[in-house]
Amino acid sequence: MSNVNVLEEQELDLKGINIQLRDKSPLEIVQWAVGLSKKTIVTTNFRPLEAVILHMAKLADPEMDVLWIDSGYNTKATYLFAEKAIEDMALNTHVFNPLMTAARRDSIMNGVPDVDSPLHDEFTRQVKLEPFKRAMQAFSPEVWLTAIRKDQTPFRNNLDIVTQDETGLIKVAPVFYWTDVDMEGYLLENNLPDEEDYFDPTKVLGDRECGLHTQSPVA
Repeated sequence: MSNVNVLEEQELDLKGINIQLRDKSPLEIVQWAVGLSKKTIVTTNFRPLEAVILHMAKLADPEMDVLWIDSGYNTKATYLFAEKAIEDMALNTHVFNPLMTAARRDSIMNGVPDVDSPLHDEFTRQVKLEPFKRAMQAFSPEVWLTAIRKDQTPFRNNLDIVTQDETGLIKVAPVFYWTDVDMEGYLLENNLPDEEDYFDPTKVLGDRECGLHTQSPVA
């Protein structure tokens, strides 16, 4: 039996698994992840092209928990898109919001801090990292499906389809090697909704990391 099917209890043969998954389709990779028979979740921020990973997760496991970390700063278009995607795909969605309202935070911080402001790290912690950690602790996943891709940031360029953190959490990125063209083709082929009017106040620039993928969410 291949290494891709035989997993050690704590540490995976990541090199072997990634080699064997490299030529699989993203949907096959999602199905592989679900086939591990471990608690599996998918996270979303309803950014552009996000319906791809959500659709694949739904196909592999119709009841999969979808964790949405809503910062409270999304555009109106993003919120409308999120509602449409949740309804159209019947997603089993769980929404996690910051503990402080956006209005209160904006009053204290005088709006969204610039990325070079000393307040920006605390802003990011409040609107994204803290609710994300709370969500992961609430669901205690063993496998985390994510839509990160190799060409998005320099940090992600050094990752792979399957990674594992120090807690044992298995992170699976089914579309890791896909391009925008691949993603857009999947949307068209499956008649899925999309929305380009999106803004992440914790990143501002598309190639910045906000911390979700650079540190353990359950540590």
